[in-house]
Amino acid sequence: MVFYEVNLRIDADIAAEYRAWLAEHIQEMLGVPGFVDAEVLEVIDPAAPADRVQLSVRYRVHGMAALQDYFEHRAAKMREAGTARFGGRFQAERRILQSTPLT
Repeated sequence: MVFYEVNLRIDADIAAEYRAWLAEHIQEMLGVPGFVDAEVLEVIDPAAPADRVQLSVRYRVHGMAALQDYFEHRAAKMREAGTARFGGRFQAERRILQSTPLT
């Protein structure tokens, strides 16, 4: 299992609208082959600026092949949807994590 994590910093004055859009976006992402589920977490950071909301979306994906297919065939279009709507009012950083046994 692979985790695809998208960490978001959103201008506070658009946070409610962004969250509504994000709920729809996540449902669309879960329609991508290999994407199993998603969890949205609010980042608690006392040092963060008050004018920003931080969210982390963690998708569970059936392996790197499914994630690579998403990157090659769908990612640009999916990312553009948020940029077209919200412009520079949010930033996204992405990372890939993989489950690993400790022993």
